[in-house]
Amino acid sequence: MTKIQSIPTKQMTEVTLDRLALRLEIEEFNARYCHALDDGNLQNWPDFFTEDGFYSITARENFDANLPVGLVYCEGRGMMKDRAFAIANTAMFAPRYLRHHLSNTRVIKEHADGVIEATANYIVLQVLHDDPVSTIHQAGFYKDEFCRTETGTLLLQKRICVYENLMIPNAVVLPV
Repeated sequence: MTKIQSIPTKQMTEVTLDRLALRLEIEEFNARYCHALDDGNLQNWPDFFTEDGFYSITARENFDANLPVGLVYCEGRGMMKDRAFAIANTAMFAPRYLRHHLSNTRVIKEHADGVIEATANYIVLQVLHDDPVSTIHQAGFYKDEFCRTETGTLLLQKRICVYENLMIPNAVVLPV
């Protein structure tokens, strides 16, 4: 029979509290992220990422098969700024409201280099201006990698939005 080595209670409590604090910090980050998108502050969206940040929206089938193909694919904050500008100034699409709902935030791993892997489930509801019925625009999960800035705040180094619904009712225009 294998004996399980116990961790001293004080050390275990400190580890647990640190992990909970990090999870709450990520939840607060995600709340600000979703608030910016839900309020239409698209010009602020790239600021949630590092300069070389990566963002994509991809189907669960592609994600599971490790295929990089996605509906949206942005390498670097510059591409995100271009996308935000295009949506705000040149894209033609039906006006809509989005509302993000996140749950089950988990810290997966903290790497020695400071990268923090995390996930969260999301549902994005959509209401088109000409149709007052809310629909589920997407349901899926975020697969994230965070890092800290010199000031200690978190930024996304990578966010992959993996949607699991087989059909998306309208074109994907806005970030998830």
